[in-house]
Amino acid sequence: MFGVRQHCQAILAQQPAGRLLALDILRGLAIMAMVLVNNPGSWQYIYAPLRHAEWHGWTVTDLIFPAFIIMVGMSIQLSLRQKIAQTKLEVIQAGALRALKLYLLGLFLVLFYYNFRDPAYSYLQQKLLTVRWFGVLQRIALVYFCTLLIVLYCGTRARVLWLVGLCVVYLALMQYMPYQDAQGQQFVGLWQFGNNFAAWLDHQILGAQHVFFRSATPFAFDPEGLLSTLPAISSCLLGVVMAQLLQSDQPLAFKIRLLALAGVAMVWIAELAHPLLPINKMLWTPTFVLLSTGYTALLLAVILWLTEIKRYRLWGAPLVVFGVNAILFFMLAGVAARILSMLPVAGTTLGNSLFREVFQPLFGNYNGSLAFALCFLAIAYLGMLALYRRGFIFKV
Repeated sequence: MFGVRQHCQAILAQQPAGRLLALDILRGLAIMAMVLVNNPGSWQYIYAPLRHAEWHGWTVTDLIFPAFIIMVGMSIQLSLRQKIAQTKLEVIQAGALRALKLYLLGLFLVLFYYNFRDPAYSYLQQKLLTVRWFGVLQRIALVYFCTLLIVLYCGTRARVLWLVGLCVVYLALMQYMPYQDAQGQQFVGLWQFGNNFAAWLDHQILGAQHVFFRSATPFAFDPEGLLSTLPAISSCLLGVVMAQLLQSDQPLAFKIRLLALAGVAMVWIAELAHPLLPINKMLWTPTFVLLSTGYTALLLAVILWLTEIKRYRLWGAPLVVFGVNAILFFMLAGVAARILSMLPVAGTTLGNSLFREVFQPLFGNYNGSLAFALCFLAIAYLGMLALYRRGFIFKV
């Protein structure tokens, strides 16, 4: 136990100056959870809380990505004080470059795959010409840059109007904009899988071969698609508002209480509205914005209370390792997962072979799948810890 305590103290002592500990812990928790749920031993054996909701409704897993988006908004606001000497144009140019890098990193993860087990596999036909244009990092890139522009040119009231207005525009389009399929059948106001205005828009603009749900009918669509980017920006702007609260002169105890009360209120409103406006991550509905922001605010309040009021900090040290290098962690984990899914071993892939030959016999189906993900995470932690100790911070 003494060795663990020393280990955690050393991590916290090395945390880069000027960073908010609670935010690094929360970011580390979010990216750790994201990597955990993305790397089971088998997609057939996953415990229900570690799955995304199939359509309407939500699971704990659905809250991970929006928490990260909210923290992007918080980081934008908190970093503005460091950019006082820069002009708005310089900030925009740097932000545009960062957004482009994030988008290209996301595109790299999409393209980093080759099916070595299939002699007939054509990388050109089955990957390059059918590339998925959107994804997690691509969404972060778009949301980050749009939010940055709003923050630079708008005060608090205008920011709130923007976050509400984006949700209103999204709702109006989803509910009242007519659209039709290839046979000329017209639809309006549907919220079905593959049959809603957002899906139609993705199908028409991105193309059926360039989205995640290519076989959805009547319209192929992407869960990080075009229209749902609007309420995702609202999520990011709510992160900006939360950061403004943390920057205010109010006592910390007041800030924590306000975060907790606002979190409870948002979750309550989202659940009450769910029968009329479904909570849906793939559509990123306004109720999903409220729900995910509410739980993120509650979790941030708890972390702030533990780290700043009670001064219990050592527990969060391993999460800081992930949090200060979240994008790098996501990239390296993505590359490692793809390598495990590409390398052929005894008629299957290396990852599948490890699960079948090691984890499944030892722990069973579901526990074995979870143990595989935990082992993947533990090895990743060792790698990220080595980089952290060397002071390497990957900045996009």
